[in-house]
Amino acid sequence: MNAATTTVIAIPPDTTGIARTILNFLGEIPRSAEPPSVSPRVRGEAIAAAARRRAFVASASLSLPPGPLGWFTVLPELVAIWKIQARMVADIAAAYGQSSTITREQMLYCLFKHTAAQAVRDLVVRAGERFIVRHATAQALRAIAERIGVKLSQRALGAGLSRLLPLVGAAGVGTYAWFDTRQVARTAISMFSHEVEFIEEAVARSIEIPARRMRLDQLAREAGL
Repeated sequence: MNAATTTVIAIPPDTTGIARTILNFLGEIPRSAEPPSVSPRVRGEAIAAAARRRAFVASASLSLPPGPLGWFTVLPELVAIWKIQARMVADIAAAYGQSSTITREQMLYCLFKHTAAQAVRDLVVRAGERFIVRHATAQALRAIAERIGVKLSQRALGAGLSRLLPLVGAAGVGTYAWFDTRQVARTAISMFSHEVEFIEEAVARSIEIPARRMRLDQLAREAGL
């Protein structure tokens, strides 16, 4: 008679859990001791290179536990990478002399633009040679975090499955973190190398409504109405 075997199935972090973690994470933006640089682009690239190495090591190390135990390291791995990336963003902003103005909206945009562009598209808009950052309400931030959570939960599923092959999976997850951090750095350098303007939610809405009416009027004219 064969002995009964038990299969343990672990559930990856859900969308709500990831969204809550993102909001908690944004509650404390790191302060940078990085001085303004005379060559901010060069310094920013150096900061990014160091952060990519740390992200690879941190991600690969947390990916080593095999099987079901590996699921429990998925969310801690994400948070560890976010901390490295957030520090990098703050240091890049400081190298460009903009550390005193960095906001939750900027941090959210830099960290997740490449992952969930649709979710953060209303937070930051590039207008010519400047970036316009819109202040978001707590409710808006929660909605954005939930949309990002949907994307990241899919990534978390893939990361959890990679634990089935610990050594190979760790290398793959570490490499992904390396490239992910490079994308965050590119977004941060692009933003902080330009002038940044901040507007409140009410102002943003007053700008959007006339623009929307203008588009409707144009469509009506084209339709002969």
